[in-house]
Amino acid sequence: MQVNLKDPELFGRGRFWPVLAWLRQHDPVHWHEEDDGPGFWAVTRYHDIVGVYTDQKSFSSRYGMRLDSDPGAVSAVAQRMLIVSDPPDHTHLKSVLAKEFGHAEVPRLQALVEQVVRAVVRDAVSRGEVEFLDMAKQIPNNVVCALMGIPRSEWEWVGAVTTEAFEGDDEATRAGAHSEIFLFFTELLAERRRNPGADFVSRIAAERRTTGQGEERPLTDEEIVFNCNGVLAGANETTRYSAAGGVLALIERPDQWELLRTAGPSGVPSAVEEVLRWTVPGVHALRTAVRPTKIGNVRIAVGDRVTLWNVSANRDESVFEQADRFRVDRSPNRHITFGAGRHLCLGARLARLELKIFFEELIGQVRRMELAGEPVYNASNFTWGLRSLPVRLAP
Repeated sequence: MQVNLKDPELFGRGRFWPVLAWLRQHDPVHWHEEDDGPGFWAVTRYHDIVGVYTDQKSFSSRYGMRLDSDPGAVSAVAQRMLIVSDPPDHTHLKSVLAKEFGHAEVPRLQALVEQVVRAVVRDAVSRGEVEFLDMAKQIPNNVVCALMGIPRSEWEWVGAVTTEAFEGDDEATRAGAHSEIFLFFTELLAERRRNPGADFVSRIAAERRTTGQGEERPLTDEEIVFNCNGVLAGANETTRYSAAGGVLALIERPDQWELLRTAGPSGVPSAVEEVLRWTVPGVHALRTAVRPTKIGNVRIAVGDRVTLWNVSANRDESVFEQADRFRVDRSPNRHITFGAGRHLCLGARLARLELKIFFEELIGQVRRMELAGEPVYNASNFTWGLRSLPVRLAP
């Protein structure tokens, strides 16, 4: 089989699933040539992928976490931005940032999410026919903007520029959008240092991290700005694409919609996990080998780039029974949509909470859903999902 995981059309047309299935069966640690680069390993089986995620002595995140990233841009934020850092810096950064999404914060987060989701779903149901992505993107964007204390007038702009930063048509567009976000947070942080509040930015600015020498110090302005960008992006992408993909899966499978409605709120947690397994917005993650090692029986050299295809792991037939079926009552469901190991997504708890409340509101307010137009996917091998989903909602 011809394999080109860098072909945008493979993803825009949703044709990558059989390619990944073939790789799992025939070449699970596949050497992938590049016309414009040195090539990379594509790892497609669940247990191999989890093994790389959890082996931080052999594989590094600091050299980039996606194909086609700008090495200069990665170098500028490495060891200061959570997603492109290794221990001990990663450990200390996460210890500060994770407090804001920890168990103790759940009541505060839940109240905020409920307020945002109910308003968004109520508005959509009242209109009847909606572009679902316009609706879905409001949920994570509005929640995170509220958590950060960003003025309401800026929320729409923040959501648009965040999407551009990760889904822009070319590297120059994406880099320009990132620069706008960094400038925005630099100015916001300066204001919060003058007038601190109870918001996310003020709170992490007041926290202290432990350095590699065992000393404590506040986060630098750069660390705060870089990681505010990371939190904003992670929160927006997962919930938006998973909510949209979950709705489409339920429209295409009326039996699963009825099963979920019949189960009621008690059936929502397992449905959320299946939506996350099924949609996998984070298609691949990149690691760089820092010492000679093996994945399975394949030798990996120092400097080799290794891509972990989360979308493939979540359809691995050796782990998931009837892996190509969407089942809202699936159990167990050990998907790796949020990654694994130390780099498990910081916002996983918040994303699950947003999706849980969204689907509770959906089954409570909507009797029937149907397509009002053709679903359209974006053409990305990094963050993939629906970019258009016209739907009709019957209250």
